[in-house]
Amino acid sequence: MKLEKALLKKLIFHVIAFSIGILWLIPFLGVFMASIRPFDEIFRGWWTFDRFTLTFNSYIGAWNDPVYPLSRGLLNSFIVAIPSTIIPLFVGALAGYGFARFNFRIKSYLFLTVVFLMALPQQSVIVPLFQIMNNLRLIDNYLSLILVHSAWGLPWIILFLRNFFSTLPIEIEEAARIDGASDFKIFRKIVLPMSLPALASVVVLQFMWVWNDFFLAKVLIYEESMLLATQRVEYIGREAFRVNWGVLTAGSIIVMIVPIIIFVLLQRYYVKGMIGWTVKG
Repeated sequence: MKLEKALLKKLIFHVIAFSIGILWLIPFLGVFMASIRPFDEIFRGWWTFDRFTLTFNSYIGAWNDPVYPLSRGLLNSFIVAIPSTIIPLFVGALAGYGFARFNFRIKSYLFLTVVFLMALPQQSVIVPLFQIMNNLRLIDNYLSLILVHSAWGLPWIILFLRNFFSTLPIEIEEAARIDGASDFKIFRKIVLPMSLPALASVVVLQFMWVWNDFFLAKVLIYEESMLLATQRVEYIGREAFRVNWGVLTAGSIIVMIVPIIIFVLLQRYYVKGMIGWTVKG
């Protein structure tokens, strides 16, 4: 009887989860159908299949847009997203390990400051941020975006990795220290290899947030040739008196595919990292 109730409960849970998943997919299916079918076929609704003409012309049009080609936009986004992921990952790992393993006088106050910084909205500091970058002559310069994204990602990365490092067995590090290993060697040779799930989680989340950013890029980048992929989606498919919805939706899906691929490739480590950091801390 208990087994039957457990199976029924599990079945209900999966049905609810599957239903929620379907509801989340419906808007994406509409966008996808608009990108692979002519507009006259989906004018009365993408769910009508009286005619179904499969075409990838919209993807070709988005990729080779005459004014805002998405091919260039993807390259620009990679130029910003890759260093904006690597830099805070490296700095955040060092700081997180310091908070997890070392004691110093202002440790608690400094860590509390880091946590508070996570609650700071971008909109509240965008005016002084723009003025600083303008004074440094970094407007229309990818370095400005890299610096801002790296700084903005540091608080949550430090918190995330500090909690994960706290779950690692300290005995291994103490044994290595007795053998004469330095703190940095222990961090590089022992801690980092054991922390691959957490590091992969940071890579996925930070890369996705930087890649999907529109607000900061809109404020700091204006030169047409330097626009990122998310900025170009706003303009592709726009003609004199109408919008080519097929090209616009195709461009949106192309931009969306990149972080999905990153997530799929690192999914195994990502799940372990997300579970591991919540165990302690």
